[in-house]
Amino acid sequence: MTELNDGKPRKVKNARPYSFFLEEDTSSFGAYVRGGIVTQVKPPKVIKFKPLKEAMSEPGEFLMSDFSKFERPPLLHLAFQALDKFRTELSRFPVAGSTDDVQRVIEYAISINDTLGDRKLEEIDKKLLHHFASGSRAVLNPMAAMFGGIVGQEVVKACSGKFHPLYQFFYFDSVESLPVDPLEPGDLKPKNSRYDAQISVFGSTLQNKLEEAKIFMVGSGALGCEFLKNLALMGISCSQNGNLTVTDDDVIEKSNLSRQFLFRDWNIGQPKSTVAATAAMVINPKLHVEALQNRASPETENVFNDAFWENLDAVVNALDNVTARMYIDSRCVYFQKPLLESGTLGAKCNTQMVIPHLTENYGASRDPPEKQAPMCTVHSFPHNIDHCLTWARSEFEGLLEKTPTEVNAFLSNPTTYISAARTAGDAQARDQLERVIECLDRDKCETFQDSITWARLKFEDYFSNRVKQLTFTFPEDSMTSSGAPFWSAPKRFPRPVEFSSSDPSQLSFILAAAILRAETFGIPISEWAKTPNKLAAEAVDKVIVPDFQPKQGVKIVTDEKATSLSSASVDDAAVIEELIAKLEEVSKTLPSGFHMNPTNFHMDVIAGFANMRARNYSIPEVDKLKAKFIAGRIIPAIATSTAMATGLVCLELYKALAGGHKVEDYRNTFANLAIPLFSIAEPVPPKTIKHQELSWTVWDRWTVTGNITLRELLEWLKEKGLNAYSISCGTSLLYNSMFPRHKERLDRKVVDVAREVAKMEVPSYRRHLDVVVACEDDDDNDVDIPLVSVYFR
Repeated sequence: MTELNDGKPRKVKNARPYSFFLEEDTSSFGAYVRGGIVTQVKPPKVIKFKPLKEAMSEPGEFLMSDFSKFERPPLLHLAFQALDKFRTELSRFPVAGSTDDVQRVIEYAISINDTLGDRKLEEIDKKLLHHFASGSRAVLNPMAAMFGGIVGQEVVKACSGKFHPLYQFFYFDSVESLPVDPLEPGDLKPKNSRYDAQISVFGSTLQNKLEEAKIFMVGSGALGCEFLKNLALMGISCSQNGNLTVTDDDVIEKSNLSRQFLFRDWNIGQPKSTVAATAAMVINPKLHVEALQNRASPETENVFNDAFWENLDAVVNALDNVTARMYIDSRCVYFQKPLLESGTLGAKCNTQMVIPHLTENYGASRDPPEKQAPMCTVHSFPHNIDHCLTWARSEFEGLLEKTPTEVNAFLSNPTTYISAARTAGDAQARDQLERVIECLDRDKCETFQDSITWARLKFEDYFSNRVKQLTFTFPEDSMTSSGAPFWSAPKRFPRPVEFSSSDPSQLSFILAAAILRAETFGIPISEWAKTPNKLAAEAVDKVIVPDFQPKQGVKIVTDEKATSLSSASVDDAAVIEELIAKLEEVSKTLPSGFHMNPTNFHMDVIAGFANMRARNYSIPEVDKLKAKFIAGRIIPAIATSTAMATGLVCLELYKALAGGHKVEDYRNTFANLAIPLFSIAEPVPPKTIKHQELSWTVWDRWTVTGNITLRELLEWLKEKGLNAYSISCGTSLLYNSMFPRHKERLDRKVVDVAREVAKMEVPSYRRHLDVVVACEDDDDNDVDIPLVSVYFR
């Protein structure tokens, strides 16, 4: 419908995944044939704000954050007006703990409320106003960080017009962070220290606990830098008895500097934890911080041992991956330590409190896996650059990483490699053998010109021959079994790319691929190959490219539910034997000591792969930086959401270190500063398992004292009404009632059986051994019991 090709945006209605109706009259337009490509455009939205004076008296709706405090925003709106009147008349803030000042603020609030008419609040919470007035003078670091993140993002919105601004009023409070027991006025008195503001709200007793806290912080990147700044300003671990341990095995890169604000350009290449800790000590010289470069994992449990974990008051996660989070969560559950978890994703952030015996642990719930594009779409029918990059990364890994690795595996131990291929005997083993043979025989490189030839032929194969085969198998006028056009949205009909050495993009891709190929074979790289030039173009044009003829009967997967593109063959075993024989012949021609050098993520080649494929399917191409972001699934962290997340977590840290708080006092948060959206809720309690008079959760661990035997352990469980039928340690089975020979072990010590059967080396610093026991009740129903720790020392 050519009348639509004027570049003007059109409004649509009844939009479905692959169709929509235009709102305008198209009766005078030509007939729509098919294959139109549209781009969604988000129209700008104009928002009008009330002036402050008008908004104060007619605030409208408030942006809610915590729906358990539905009545709170109007009351806080009134409280701030009362505070403003107090400051106007007395030229100061209320004094913390002053009953007279608090009473005056309450009276102002009541008088203002009486003038509101229809908007008058039926009930005023005087206790809340007492907290509000008493702490109004204090500047608290966590609140400053939290609101700083919000306000910072609003400034960016005002400057850029990007994202939806916060409309008029947003109120937030964290009264639950206050100590459970009422504070005496004397506890709020200033001590002429840098923490007087915090003392005026939380009291000197909690301040002492903060200063003596022993905290383990895992990670010192974007979140870690913010946390260290917050902790230093709060006075955490700032007494002689306090200690903050921060660990991160990463070093500073230039790209970190935009959001990891404790780092400077002269720190590039230095350990993150050391630099961040040093910067935090400049903020507060009394901070007792120990910086380590160890990854917190099972391999470093000799560093972060039992004594280390047992001495902690709380753990703060500043991690960027789920695997590490799961490990730290398991250790916190094991040692009964509070875990303060948070994460960011662009303008989004979330916080989760994991409190022993009060909340579920981090591992109790998992996000659903990311939706992946169907394999057939990625390999044959891409319709956006993400599909092209997914395919490009897969092909790159196969050609320049996996294949050389497989070649080396064969060359280092041919007998084992061949034996494994015979044992597998499947399509995957067949494909691996074919790739190794192709690499060592047909595609073997001895000179840099051989690498150029390889890259040029790969270009022809990927971006011309395969497309010709696809369009031969499915011509442009193909129909599906239901009579619909095969090449209908979202499928795009592809066109072969005709190679030209005068095209800088194509020549750059050939050279980048040739250089990496030469590196895998250890071949010297010609100087002229570093940038596209006349010599490089001549070298590429020397390559003789054979003609291609599409084949009949080639099967191309179109099923979106297919999980593999390889078809299994009943003759795989026979084919594998032929391939093994050929591989043994090829290996005889290789020079002594030959090996390959697998290369890893290289964006020049991956971006080139993706853009040439995008050219096949008329998909807009991207530059290398954007390709890196998409292929690496990188969503840049931003300082605003990071500051907000850490501020919210530190408000929870007050509760965790003070102790005595109930589960309903804690808060988990999800926020999206772009919308903006704030969703604050109580944590979920842990699941409780009951058996007779006993009950337990994931937080419980049963302990048995004494160097007992397996029989004594079974009898100990029998007293609880549990019939144990299996005992395991690590991945090894110590006892199972089904195996007669295991009964011979019953009178042996549990630790001795573990040392012999599980090859368990119990370090000298560990006094106990953990075993997993499978039990049944008297009705033969399985009962999931806690981990059992046998304290044998």
